[in-house]
Amino acid sequence: MSLLRRRGRGGGAENPVGWVDEDAQPEEEPTGESEDGDAADAEDADDSPPAPDRSDGPWDASEVSGREGYLDLGGILLPAHEGMEVRLDVEEQSGLVTAATVVLGGSVVQLQAFAAPRTEGIWAEIRAEIAAGITRQGGTADEVPGTFGQELLARIPVRTPDGRSTHQPARFTGVDGPRWFLRAVFHGPAAYEHDAAGPLEELVRGVVVVRGGEAMAPRELLPLKLPQGAGAEPPPEEEEQPVREPLNPFERGPEITEVR
Repeated sequence: MSLLRRRGRGGGAENPVGWVDEDAQPEEEPTGESEDGDAADAEDADDSPPAPDRSDGPWDASEVSGREGYLDLGGILLPAHEGMEVRLDVEEQSGLVTAATVVLGGSVVQLQAFAAPRTEGIWAEIRAEIAAGITRQGGTADEVPGTFGQELLARIPVRTPDGRSTHQPARFTGVDGPRWFLRAVFHGPAAYEHDAAGPLEELVRGVVVVRGGEAMAPRELLPLKLPQGAGAEPPPEEEEQPVREPLNPFERGPEITEVR
């Protein structure tokens, strides 16, 4: 049976990867979305690497038949894995689900899907924007080849609960699909250990993106939804959370957690 738990603003749900707070990633900058909402196509990006091989996924909805074995989140179908925990990031004012975060084997991956131009991908441009944003905040971001093509290995400045300054490792990956872009950000051991990343990489490979046929601006977030029949519990008692540097001016809203 699935258990869903809503976490209030600043709530203290158990951190699955120790003191490191997965909330510390720069959520708005990594999408590559400009502050004024400009959704211009990256038509002049001539230095983009070839499109990644998607023969093993992630998949477009047109490439799979049926939805059995998936957790239906609307714009994303998550393959069910034994022992995985799913947290849905909810924008507090609107109630919109903006991201899915999967905890598996002591590591975390945050998933978001966006609309993309019909003619070309946007990961190369977004990758450069993520690196620039992290560097401005005093962190580091190195571009390297990885499982899903070019990716970023980042170290993001944070402060621990006892006030010490340190860096949180994060691994930013992206996959350009047909008229969509899937961003996967790894935290915990999966951000820097090959073996630890295996189970979550397999999960990301199995993700199905449901783009839909409606017109959407490039970089517009594909809408997510709560799974059918999902409920919510009252917020747990607050626990001490890591204090982080102000990487961006936006706050995350409540979360909903599903344990499978």
